[in-house]
Formats: sequence, C-alpha cells, structure tokens
Amino acid sequence: MLALLTPGCSSPPEPHSPAEPAVGSAPDASGSTSSPYQVGAADSVGNTGSPDALYRFRFKQTDPASDRFTYQDRELSFYFRPAPDAMHFQIENRKDRPVWIDWERSKVYDPLGRTDRVAHASTRWTDRFATQTPTQISGLQRYGDYVLPMDYLLDPGTSTDQLHRPLLPEDASAPQYDAHDFGVDLVINVENQARTYAFRFRVVSVLPR
Repeated sequence: MLALLTPGCSSPPEPHSPAEPAVGSAPDASGSTSSPYQVGAADSVGNTGSPDALYRFRFKQTDPASDRFTYQDRELSFYFRPAPDAMHFQIENRKDRPVWIDWERSKVYDPLGRTDRVAHASTRWTDRFATQTPTQISGLQRYGDYVLPMDYLLDPGTSTDQLHRPLLPEDASAPQYDAHDFGVDLVINVENQARTYAFRFRVVSVLPR
C-alpha cells in the first residue's frame, strides 16, 4: 500500500482507483484515436492522459495551494491527481476511528463552471437519481477513488460498466480549456460532524503531443 506524502518524503504516491481501463475508438477527422467516452477511469503511475491523444494537460492545485497536490489536517491527509478522465484522489484517515465520505452532500465543479452531484468509481448510470451510500474509511486506513460530474455518465445499454465522458477532451477542442478551473467539495463526516474539504485545480497548459 502506497503512503501519502508526509514531511520529509521526496514525492507523493499515486492513488489506486478501483476502475476499469478506458475504451478505444476509431480515429476521428483530426486523426486522433482518443475516445470521446470511457469505461471507468483507469489510474496508473504518471498517467497524464491517453497515449494517442492529440494534446496533453498540465495542472496545478490552486486551493488549498500545493505544488504536490496534497493537503492534511489533524484528521485526514489527501493526495489528488487530476487527469483528463477524472479527478483521482487518495485519503488517509489519520485517527483510530472511522470517517465517512458523504457523496450526496459533496459537489463537483467541471471545467466549464458547472456544479453537479458527484459520481465516483462505483456510481453507475442507474444511480443518477438514487441516493449514494456513504463510503467508510476505517481508522488508520487509506482509500483511493476518483470523482467526476454525475451528468457526465452515459447510458451503457445492457452493460454494467460505468460509461462516461472524460473530464477534459483530448481532441482538437482541448486548447480551449487552457486556464480553466475545476474541482470538488468532499463532505466527510468526522466524529458526527460534516466537514467540507474543498479542492480546486487549474489547467496551466495544453500542449500538443
């Protein structure tokens, strides 16, 4: 199990997401073979987008400001990795008692400035209007997942996979997202108190591959 960044460490780990790999697609008119939709949000070390994408994104964490995409307080420690497919994260419960992620009260802010309910790794198309069960993080344990807007989910037909639009397109439209902000408010119940942890990110560059 990878550990989150702690003082004195040289670099943070990558969170592990319980996700399926992205599906492929035929080349579009611009020559890109990056898919306009994905199954889940595969997480891997150094993942900055699809290998055949036309553009690659660079991000920074603007709030709370961190050049390592981390934040911690006395209760919890966070590590984020924004990517074109979703916002990946890992949470470490630093105390010896459980906490719960309240998905229903959490919110996602997409790169176009819209606010939406949160979808995460286990959310499916059929869950769009249902109440999502809180996720427990046991004492002194870590939890990895990813989030994206609920409205980005797509109908998978007869499949049980999570089909969704990417958070950021990697095709010819990618440059228009330069300098756009996005983020998530995670509501976590700590000792019967709901605490909102707000994280914001910015696209700092969109470069051709």
